Amino acid sequence: MFAKFKSEDGKLQLAYIIPNLFTAASAFLGVIGVLASVRGDFEKAAFYIILSLIFDGLDGRVARLTNTQSKFGGEFDSLADIVAFGVAPAMLFYFSVGHSFGKVGSLFCAMYVVFGAIRLARFNVMSSSSEPSVFIGMPIPGAAVAITMWVLTYLEYSFMRGAEVFMLISMGLVSFLMVSNIRYPSFKKMDLKKANAIKVLVVLIIVFSMLYVYPIESTTLLITAYLLYGIVRTFYTIAKQKKT
Repeated sequence: MFAKFKSEDGKLQLAYIIPNLFTAASAFLGVIGVLASVRGDFEKAAFYIILSLIFDGLDGRVARLTNTQSKFGGEFDSLADIVAFGVAPAMLFYFSVGHSFGKVGSLFCAMYVVFGAIRLARFNVMSSSSEPSVFIGMPIPGAAVAITMWVLTYLEYSFMRGAEVFMLISMGLVSFLMVSNIRYPSFKKMDLKKANAIKVLVVLIIVFSMLYVYPIESTTLLITAYLLYGIVRTFYTIAKQKKT
Protein backbone atom coordinates (compact mmCIF):
# COMPACT_ATOMS: atom_id res chain seq x y z
CA MET A 1 0.00 0.00 0.00
CA PHE A 2 2.86 2.37 0.80
CA ALA A 3 4.80 1.57 -2.39
CA LYS A 4 3.55 4.79 -3.96
CA PHE A 5 4.94 6.79 -1.05
CA LYS A 6 8.47 5.33 -1.24
CA SER A 7 11.46 6.71 -3.09
CA GLU A 8 13.97 4.64 -5.04
CA ASP A 9 15.94 3.82 -1.88
CA GLY A 10 12.80 2.52 -0.18
CA LYS A 11 12.32 5.40 2.25
CA LEU A 12 8.93 6.97 2.78
CA GLN A 13 8.55 10.34 1.06
CA LEU A 14 7.18 12.99 3.40
CA ALA A 15 5.73 14.94 0.45
CA TYR A 16 3.30 12.07 -0.28
CA ILE A 17 2.33 11.60 3.36
CA ILE A 18 1.42 15.22 4.22
CA PRO A 19 -1.65 15.55 1.91
CA ASN A 20 -3.03 12.28 3.25
CA LEU A 21 -2.51 13.49 6.82
CA PHE A 22 -4.83 16.40 6.05
CA THR A 23 -7.36 13.91 4.64
CA ALA A 24 -7.04 11.74 7.77
CA ALA A 25 -7.57 14.83 9.95
CA SER A 26 -10.75 15.62 8.01
CA ALA A 27 -12.11 12.10 8.60
CA PHE A 28 -11.07 12.22 12.27
CA LEU A 29 -12.89 15.51 12.83
CA GLY A 30 -15.95 14.04 11.12
CA VAL A 31 -16.04 11.18 13.63
CA ILE A 32 -15.55 13.58 16.55
CA GLY A 33 -18.39 15.65 15.12
CA VAL A 34 -20.67 12.60 15.11
CA LEU A 35 -19.85 11.89 18.76
CA ALA A 36 -20.54 15.53 19.67
CA SER A 37 -23.95 15.30 17.98
CA VAL A 38 -24.78 12.14 19.90
CA ARG A 39 -23.94 13.98 23.14
CA GLY A 40 -26.17 16.88 22.10
CA ASP A 41 -23.25 19.29 21.79
CA PHE A 42 -24.42 20.63 18.44
CA GLU A 43 -22.29 23.79 18.32
CA LYS A 44 -19.11 21.73 18.75
CA ALA A 45 -20.30 19.24 16.15
CA ALA A 46 -20.84 22.09 13.67
CA PHE A 47 -17.39 23.48 14.48
CA TYR A 48 -15.76 20.10 13.78
CA ILE A 49 -17.56 19.82 10.43
CA ILE A 50 -16.42 23.30 9.35
CA LEU A 51 -12.88 22.53 10.53
CA SER A 52 -12.86 19.28 8.57
CA LEU A 53 -13.89 21.31 5.51
CA ILE A 54 -10.72 23.39 5.90
CA PHE A 55 -8.53 20.29 6.11
CA ASP A 56 -10.33 18.79 3.11
CA GLY A 57 -9.54 21.90 1.10
CA LEU A 58 -5.91 21.80 2.12
CA ASP A 59 -5.17 18.18 1.17
CA GLY A 60 -5.88 18.65 -2.53
CA ARG A 61 -4.04 21.96 -2.74
CA VAL A 62 -0.98 20.59 -0.95
CA ALA A 63 -0.97 17.55 -3.27
CA ARG A 64 -1.10 19.80 -6.34
CA LEU A 65 1.58 22.17 -5.03
CA THR A 66 3.94 19.29 -4.24
CA ASN A 67 2.93 17.28 -7.34
CA THR A 68 2.04 14.30 -5.18
CA GLN A 69 -1.44 13.45 -6.48
CA SER A 70 -2.13 9.73 -6.38
CA LYS A 71 -5.01 7.35 -6.95
CA PHE A 72 -4.73 6.30 -3.31
CA GLY A 73 -5.08 9.92 -2.21
CA GLY A 74 -8.15 10.43 -4.38
CA GLU A 75 -9.90 7.34 -3.04
CA PHE A 76 -8.90 8.14 0.54
CA ASP A 77 -10.29 11.67 0.12
CA SER A 78 -13.66 10.34 -1.05
CA LEU A 79 -13.91 7.94 1.90
CA ALA A 80 -13.04 10.75 4.30
CA ASP A 81 -15.66 12.98 2.67
CA ILE A 82 -18.36 10.38 3.29
CA VAL A 83 -17.61 10.57 7.02
CA ALA A 84 -16.95 14.31 7.37
CA PHE A 85 -19.58 15.67 4.95
CA GLY A 86 -22.02 12.77 4.77
CA VAL A 87 -22.42 11.02 8.12
CA ALA A 88 -21.42 13.93 10.39
CA PRO A 89 -23.95 16.49 9.01
CA ALA A 90 -26.64 13.80 8.83
CA MET A 91 -26.15 12.96 12.51
CA LEU A 92 -26.07 16.65 13.45
CA PHE A 93 -29.38 17.16 11.66
CA TYR A 94 -30.95 14.00 13.08
CA PHE A 95 -30.14 14.62 16.74
CA SER A 96 -31.03 18.33 16.58
CA VAL A 97 -34.11 18.31 14.33
CA GLY A 98 -34.76 15.05 12.49
CA HIS A 99 -35.36 12.79 15.52
CA SER A 100 -38.72 14.49 16.12
CA PHE A 101 -39.99 12.98 12.83
CA GLY A 102 -39.24 9.39 13.85
CA LYS A 103 -38.62 7.02 10.95
CA VAL A 104 -39.16 9.77 8.38
CA GLY A 105 -36.35 11.81 9.96
CA SER A 106 -33.98 8.85 9.96
CA LEU A 107 -34.96 8.09 6.34
CA PHE A 108 -34.10 11.61 5.17
CA CYS A 109 -30.76 11.51 7.02
CA ALA A 110 -29.90 8.12 5.53
CA MET A 111 -30.94 9.33 2.08
CA TYR A 112 -28.59 12.31 2.44
CA VAL A 113 -25.64 9.99 3.19
CA VAL A 114 -26.47 7.58 0.35
CA PHE A 115 -26.94 10.37 -2.21
CA GLY A 116 -23.71 11.95 -0.98
CA ALA A 117 -21.91 8.67 -1.65
CA ILE A 118 -23.42 8.52 -5.14
CA ARG A 119 -22.32 12.12 -5.72
CA LEU A 120 -18.72 11.28 -4.77
CA ALA A 121 -18.65 8.10 -6.87
CA ARG A 122 -19.95 9.99 -9.89
CA PHE A 123 -17.41 12.75 -9.37
CA ASN A 124 -14.55 10.22 -9.27
CA VAL A 125 -15.75 8.57 -12.49
CA MET A 126 -16.34 11.84 -14.35
CA SER A 127 -13.44 13.92 -12.98
CA SER A 128 -11.23 13.38 -16.02
CA SER A 129 -13.89 14.54 -18.49
CA SER A 130 -15.82 17.17 -16.50
CA GLU A 131 -15.46 20.92 -16.86
CA PRO A 132 -12.96 22.32 -14.32
CA SER A 133 -15.01 25.49 -13.80
CA VAL A 134 -18.25 23.79 -12.70
CA PHE A 135 -19.54 21.00 -10.49
CA ILE A 136 -22.28 18.74 -11.86
CA GLY A 137 -24.59 18.49 -8.90
CA MET A 138 -24.20 20.18 -5.53
CA PRO A 139 -20.74 19.26 -4.15
CA ILE A 140 -20.98 17.32 -0.91
CA PRO A 141 -18.84 19.79 1.10
CA GLY A 142 -21.26 22.56 0.08
CA ALA A 143 -24.22 20.37 1.05
CA ALA A 144 -22.60 19.69 4.43
CA VAL A 145 -22.07 23.40 5.06
CA ALA A 146 -25.70 24.12 4.12
CA ILE A 147 -27.06 21.50 6.53
CA THR A 148 -24.68 22.60 9.30
CA MET A 149 -25.45 26.30 8.99
CA TRP A 150 -29.20 25.73 8.83
CA VAL A 151 -29.00 23.76 12.07
CA LEU A 152 -26.90 26.49 13.72
CA THR A 153 -29.41 29.14 12.61
CA TYR A 154 -32.23 26.97 13.95
CA LEU A 155 -30.49 26.72 17.32
CA GLU A 156 -29.54 30.40 17.40
CA TYR A 157 -32.97 31.93 16.73
CA SER A 158 -36.12 30.97 18.61
CA PHE A 159 -38.38 32.10 15.75
CA MET A 160 -37.06 29.10 13.79
CA ARG A 161 -38.96 26.78 16.11
CA GLY A 162 -41.82 25.42 14.08
CA ALA A 163 -39.78 25.37 10.87
CA GLU A 164 -38.72 21.76 11.35
CA VAL A 165 -40.84 20.48 8.45
CA PHE A 166 -39.34 23.10 6.13
CA MET A 167 -35.84 22.10 7.26
CA LEU A 168 -36.58 18.43 6.62
CA ILE A 169 -37.83 19.24 3.12
CA SER A 170 -34.74 21.41 2.55
CA MET A 171 -32.49 18.52 3.52
CA GLY A 172 -34.30 16.32 1.02
CA LEU A 173 -33.79 19.00 -1.63
CA VAL A 174 -30.06 19.18 -0.88
CA SER A 175 -29.84 15.39 -1.17
CA PHE A 176 -31.50 15.53 -4.58
CA LEU A 177 -29.31 18.41 -5.75
CA MET A 178 -26.17 16.36 -5.07
CA VAL A 179 -27.19 13.71 -7.61
CA SER A 180 -28.81 16.11 -10.08
CA ASN A 181 -27.28 17.49 -13.28
CA ILE A 182 -27.61 21.07 -12.06
CA ARG A 183 -24.30 22.90 -12.49
CA TYR A 184 -22.66 24.86 -9.71
CA PRO A 185 -19.63 27.14 -10.11
CA SER A 186 -16.27 25.84 -8.93
CA PHE A 187 -13.85 28.28 -7.34
CA LYS A 188 -10.84 26.00 -7.68
CA LYS A 189 -9.60 27.75 -10.82
CA MET A 190 -10.62 31.37 -10.47
CA ASP A 191 -9.53 33.78 -13.22
CA LEU A 192 -7.61 36.40 -11.26
CA LYS A 193 -6.50 38.69 -14.05
CA LYS A 194 -5.33 42.19 -13.19
CA ALA A 195 -8.61 43.64 -14.45
CA ASN A 196 -10.58 41.49 -11.98
CA ALA A 197 -8.14 41.56 -9.07
CA ILE A 198 -9.45 44.79 -7.52
CA LYS A 199 -13.08 43.69 -7.83
CA VAL A 200 -12.32 40.31 -6.24
CA LEU A 201 -10.37 42.01 -3.45
CA VAL A 202 -13.25 44.40 -2.67
CA VAL A 203 -15.79 41.56 -2.66
CA LEU A 204 -13.59 39.42 -0.39
CA ILE A 205 -13.10 42.30 2.05
CA ILE A 206 -16.86 42.82 2.27
CA VAL A 207 -17.52 39.08 2.66
CA PHE A 208 -14.90 38.58 5.37
CA SER A 209 -16.12 41.68 7.20
CA MET A 210 -19.65 40.28 7.27
CA LEU A 211 -18.35 36.88 8.37
CA TYR A 212 -16.46 38.54 11.22
CA VAL A 213 -19.48 40.50 12.48
CA TYR A 214 -22.23 37.96 11.72
CA PRO A 215 -20.52 34.57 11.18
CA ILE A 216 -23.59 32.31 11.38
CA GLU A 217 -25.97 34.57 9.49
CA SER A 218 -23.48 35.49 6.75
CA THR A 219 -22.36 31.91 6.14
CA THR A 220 -25.97 30.70 6.06
CA LEU A 221 -26.90 33.42 3.59
CA LEU A 222 -23.91 32.72 1.33
CA ILE A 223 -24.33 28.94 1.17
CA THR A 224 -28.11 29.24 0.67
CA ALA A 225 -27.54 31.74 -2.15
CA TYR A 226 -25.02 29.35 -3.72
CA LEU A 227 -27.53 26.49 -3.51
CA LEU A 228 -30.33 28.57 -5.05
CA TYR A 229 -28.03 29.97 -7.75
CA GLY A 230 -27.74 26.58 -9.43
CA ILE A 231 -31.50 26.08 -9.43
CA VAL A 232 -32.32 29.58 -10.73
CA ARG A 233 -29.58 29.36 -13.38
CA THR A 234 -30.95 26.01 -14.61
CA PHE A 235 -34.54 27.29 -14.94
CA TYR A 236 -33.28 30.44 -16.65
CA THR A 237 -31.30 28.38 -19.17
CA ILE A 238 -34.30 26.14 -19.89
CA ALA A 239 -36.58 29.14 -20.36
CA LYS A 240 -34.06 30.80 -22.66
CA GLN A 241 -33.74 27.66 -24.79
CA LYS A 242 -37.53 27.40 -25.17
CA LYS A 243 -37.70 30.97 -26.49
CA THR A 244 -35.05 30.23 -29.15
